Amino acid sequence: MRLDALGDAALSPPELLSGGGGLVGTAADYNRFAQMLLHEGELDGVRLLGTRTVRYMTQNHLPGRADLEAFGRPLFAETTFDGVGFGLGFSVVDDPLKGKVLSSAGDYGWGGAASTAFWVDPAEDLTCLFLTQLLPSSTHPIRPQLKQLVYQALVD
Repeated sequence: MRLDALGDAALSPPELLSGGGGLVGTAADYNRFAQMLLHEGELDGVRLLGTRTVRYMTQNHLPGRADLEAFGRPLFAETTFDGVGFGLGFSVVDDPLKGKVLSSAGDYGWGGAASTAFWVDPAEDLTCLFLTQLLPSSTHPIRPQLKQLVYQALVD
């Protein structure tokens, strides 16, 4: 079912500036953002963030290095957060085995309410960006299935 009002809302100034809520951009720009993170703050030869800043942002900052499953509150996500901590703006995989989804320790990213997802995996020199409009995100386990498929496709 289409809900054009959500798209139309992007054509006028927001009533409330709410960080991640209501941001508008292109898939190409989001991909460039992910590439900048993968290259520790540099894109097309221009440094936008310091390498130490990116490394600091992408470490688990939860008290005692807890995971989101133990520390957080239950939300609408279609997956558990076992083995996944939180940095400064990103979920961070601390223990891929606990999460029961193929990934690398240290990969980081986030998912949106409409089942969108992105992640950066420095160990595999990989970024993934998945854009969709499936609400709520708990409708189908797209994100863990996508991650499983991407990592199964990697060849050494």
